[in-house]
This record gives sequence, structure tokens and C-alpha cells, in this order.
Amino acid sequence: MTQTLWPRQLREGLAEMQLSLSERQQQRLLTFLALLNKWNRAYNLTAVRDEGEMVSRQLLDSLSILPWVTTEHLLDVGAGGGLPGIPLAIVLPEQRFTLLDSNGKKTRFLHQCVLELGLKNVDVIHGRAEDCKPEQPFSQISSRAFSSLDTMVSWCDTLLANKGSFLAMKGQYPDDEVAALPAGWQVSSSHSLNVPGAGGERHLLVVARTEQSQ
Repeated sequence: MTQTLWPRQLREGLAEMQLSLSERQQQRLLTFLALLNKWNRAYNLTAVRDEGEMVSRQLLDSLSILPWVTTEHLLDVGAGGGLPGIPLAIVLPEQRFTLLDSNGKKTRFLHQCVLELGLKNVDVIHGRAEDCKPEQPFSQISSRAFSSLDTMVSWCDTLLANKGSFLAMKGQYPDDEVAALPAGWQVSSSHSLNVPGAGGERHLLVVARTEQSQ
């Protein structure tokens, strides 16, 4: 059974990424992955169906942006199956994570994950990004397979603090999306991500307002 390979795949992947996690954190990540795999059969939470690719494309891919998560409270928009929000919350227990998605089935899954994993640092919101009204804006907003960059900044503009930034996870570098960013927005930095076992390119784009628009 492929799932029996998950612990070794995770250990080896973390070692290659030079990430040191406790046994409890690793077990929580694997428990989350098992939940995702189980619920995915009915809820279509992720396109990844091959159990042999799940550690790499779900867990390690989510954790690849760890060096750029610097805020005390991160919003994950279009959280879907909890990627990257749930793995990040497991690894960063002292930081808060709010997971936002408009799909009721997906937010029900996220609530179940929070319950079963005992994640005290995660809040789940069922709703559309453009309708969300937080008490205060977020300094960082992550997204993975959520939307094009121009749509993201349009829908989530009011959710981002004045000097905040989006952490947009992409595959190949999206030249067309970058070119289509509206006035007042820029890619402040881009980073090629190392995801052990994952084929193809992975990039993180840090998107922020231009100084003139702040």
C-alpha cells in the first residue's frame, strides 16, 4: 500500500529541504494527508489522486514557502483542501492562520481537520474573498492554485494591509499574469521553489503594492 511509504518520503523530503520537524509534527502532517486522501474521493478537494505523489505535491510543496512566511497571522485564500494553510499551521504553531474558501464542502473538510488535528491556531471562514470583512487587514495572504494574479489582487485588495504582500504559489513563471497586473501592483520578488519529488517548475511570487500606491 502506497501510504506505507509516506513516512519515509516525508523524512527524506524534509532532509533534502533542510527542515527539522518533530516526530509529532511529522505525524500530524501524515494524519492530515490521510484525511485529505480519504475526503478527496467524495469532495474533490485536490486534483492529485496518485498516493505516491501526495507527500511531495501536497505536504512538501506547501512547506516550500516556509522561509517567506513571516507574519504572525496569515490568511490563506482559496484554501480548498487546506494547502498550504494546514501544513504551515502544523509546522508554525505559534502563528495564526485563517483559511478562507467559498466552497462549503471544502470548508467542512477544513473544520474537520482542525478538530481531528487539534489545531488551536487555525480559523476557517466559509465565504468569498471579496465579501470577507476582517477586523483588521492581513500583512500576508497566501494562495495556491487560487486565481490569476490580477484577479487575486482585485478580489483581495481590501484584505491586505497597506504594506502587506501576497505569497502566490505558481508552477511555471507566469509571465502573462505578471504583465496583466493592474497599475499600483508589482512582483516585488520571485523565487524558484525546491520541492523534492515533484516534477516541473514551482515558483513563489511575492506581490505587493507599488510605493506610489501605498
